[in-house]
Amino acid sequence: MIFLLALVVIVAVALLVLGFEMFLVLGVPALMIKQFFYGTLPDPVIAQKILGGINHTTLLAIPFFILAAELMGEGQIARRLTGLVKVLVGHTRGGMGYTTIGGSMAFGSVSGSAPATVAAMARMVYPEMRAAGFSEKYTLGLIVSSAETALLIPPSITFIIYGWMTGTSVAKLFVGGLAVGLVLGLAFAVMTAIEARRSGVERGERTSWRDRALAIRDAGWALGMPVIILGGIYSGFFTPTEAAAVSVVYAIFVEGVIFRELTIRKLFELTERAAISTAIIFILLALGGLLSYFITLAQVPAAITGFLEAIHAGPIMFLLIVNVSFLIAGMFIDPNSALLILVPPLYPVALALGIDPVHFGMIVTLNISIGMITPPFGLDIFVASSTLSKPVMTIVSGVWPFIVANLIVLGIITYLPGISTFLPRLVFG
Repeated sequence: MIFLLALVVIVAVALLVLGFEMFLVLGVPALMIKQFFYGTLPDPVIAQKILGGINHTTLLAIPFFILAAELMGEGQIARRLTGLVKVLVGHTRGGMGYTTIGGSMAFGSVSGSAPATVAAMARMVYPEMRAAGFSEKYTLGLIVSSAETALLIPPSITFIIYGWMTGTSVAKLFVGGLAVGLVLGLAFAVMTAIEARRSGVERGERTSWRDRALAIRDAGWALGMPVIILGGIYSGFFTPTEAAAVSVVYAIFVEGVIFRELTIRKLFELTERAAISTAIIFILLALGGLLSYFITLAQVPAAITGFLEAIHAGPIMFLLIVNVSFLIAGMFIDPNSALLILVPPLYPVALALGIDPVHFGMIVTLNISIGMITPPFGLDIFVASSTLSKPVMTIVSGVWPFIVANLIVLGIITYLPGISTFLPRLVFG
C-alpha cells in the first residue's frame, strides 16, 4: 500500500516537473498501477472506467456553461453587468476597487471561470483603477484576486466537478458557494477601503438617480442571465444542467437579437473555443476517474483514516492537513487536476469524521481558488500578465496581501462550518 502511494506520487511529480501535459500526469501513474498491481484486471474494465466515469448527466452542464461564458465575455452581457456595478458604487472613495470586486462577482455569476473573469475584467477596469489613484501593484493584485470569486459564486464549474465526484447536490454547493463568495468579496472590499484611504484615492463623480435608473434599464437583459440561472436552480424549476442549457439559449438570443453583436461567424468561433476547453476538461476527468478507481480499489482512504486514528487526529487536524495539501497542489497544477487527485482519497475520510459534504466542498474550492493566484504557477497570474502585458513579478508582488486575506478567510470558513451550510439548509431544508 505504501509502495503504491509512493509510486503514484513519484511518477506524477516527475512527469509534472518534466513538463508533461496534465492528462499524462494523471494517466501514466494510473496505467502503471494497473500494469504492476492489477495485471489480471481485464482491459475492457479500464475502458469502462475511463468512458463510463464521464457518462453522467451532471457533467453536461460544463460545456453549456463554458459556451455561455464565451458568448457573454465577448458580448455585451458582462460589460453591462460591470457597468451597472460601477454606476451604483463608483462614486464612493475607492469606488473603482469596489467595481472590480462586484464586477468580478457579476461576471462569475454567468461564467463560472476564474481565468475568463481575469481576462475580461482586466481589460475593462485596469485603466480606470489606475486613473482613480490606485497603485499598479494593488490594481493588478485586486483584479487577479477578485476573479477567484468566479469559482465560488454560482454557477461554478469546480462545484459541478466536485458534485459529480462525490455525489453531493450541485444545487446545495451553488447556494453554499454564494455565501462563501460574498465573505471573500467582503474581505477584499475592506482591503480596498483601507488602501483607498492610505493612497488618498478621491471619490468619483456621483451619478444621478436618473442615470442609475437608466443604467438598470440598460442592464435589464444582462441581469436576466443570473436571475434565470440562480432563480431557476434555487426555486427547483431547473436542475443545474438544465439551467446551463437555458443560459446558452438566453445568451445567444440576447447577444444576437437584442444587442445584435453576435454574428453566425462569431458564434461558430466561440463554439469552437468552448469545444476545445470542454475537450481538455473531459480528458482530465476521464483519466482522473481511472486514477480515482485505483485509489479506491487500493483502499487508500481507509489507510488514511487508520493513520489519523492511530495518531488521535480529529477533524481539526484533518482539515489542516487538507488545507496544506490543496494549497501546495494549487501552486503547481490546475484546479481540475487538484480535485481529481486529492478529493478521492480525502473525501471518504471527511465523511468518516462527520464533516458535511457541502462544507468540505467549500474548503476544497476556496483552497483551489487561492492556488490559482499563488506563485510559482498560479494560472490567473499568467492570464493577467498576458492580457495586460505586465511582468509576472509585478503581479506577484501585488497579489501577496490578498493571499494573506485569503488564508484568513480560509481559516474562518474551515472552522466555522455554519457559513457554508446555513444557506443550503435554509433553502433546501
